[in-house]
Amino acid sequence: MDIQDITNKVIEVAGEYGIKVIGAIAIWFIGSWVIKKMMRGVNLIMDKRSFDEGLKRFLLNLLGWLLKVLLIMAILANLGVETTSFAAVLASMGLAIGMALQGSLSNFAGGVMIMIFKPFKIGDFIEAQGEAGVVKEIEIFTTKLLAPSNKLVIIPNGSLSNGNITNYSVESERQVRILIGVSYNADIKQTKDILMNVLTSQDLVLADPAPTVNVAALGDSSVDFTIRAWTKSEDYWTVHYHTLEQVKISLDEAGIEIPYPHTVQIRREE
Repeated sequence: MDIQDITNKVIEVAGEYGIKVIGAIAIWFIGSWVIKKMMRGVNLIMDKRSFDEGLKRFLLNLLGWLLKVLLIMAILANLGVETTSFAAVLASMGLAIGMALQGSLSNFAGGVMIMIFKPFKIGDFIEAQGEAGVVKEIEIFTTKLLAPSNKLVIIPNGSLSNGNITNYSVESERQVRILIGVSYNADIKQTKDILMNVLTSQDLVLADPAPTVNVAALGDSSVDFTIRAWTKSEDYWTVHYHTLEQVKISLDEAGIEIPYPHTVQIRREE
């Protein structure tokens, strides 16, 4: 085979596959543009129909991946790759990968369960898996919380959906409950009046349901009172901390002691 034959062969192959490569590149750019337009359209429809923010992001994420897989298959078909064989290979690879990534599939299933049953939504303050924070994002495999200290906490959806979840944002009102112990020498009625006054003097404490102060227990070294007050969920910690501070100040002003542990040392002379 002389140089001319080799050159002709190269030109022939380049002409045949070069057009396919150019076509594949064109399909990629056009397909990517179409996917973006479709995603924007779907996003607009979800906004008009007031979809939950977490559900919207989850579905858009899932739709984006599916459209990209279809685009890749279209490009392979244009290059002459047998898509049916490719689909079979992809299915086999998917099974093998699925066996190896059981945890990820569990997280995916967990994400679906969260989207269906909606134990929380974006913006809720929840406690789960030993962490607490505001739900920032609900993704396919993980949920992101923004903790009070402004740290980002990422929890796998599999563990999240199978564990206990405490949602502090579902109800508009929460009850502040604090246990206070005073000396046995303190007058019970006076102590109850002081504690009640601490609650009723706060604008953020709701009048209905009314706050309560009750003797909870007669401890080893103190009479324990439970004080309960209702407030808006967003004001919970403000009321909690203010109540603790004012209880200490008010009891000190009344000369009522809050007992604390004492250590008694007995020395025996030899």
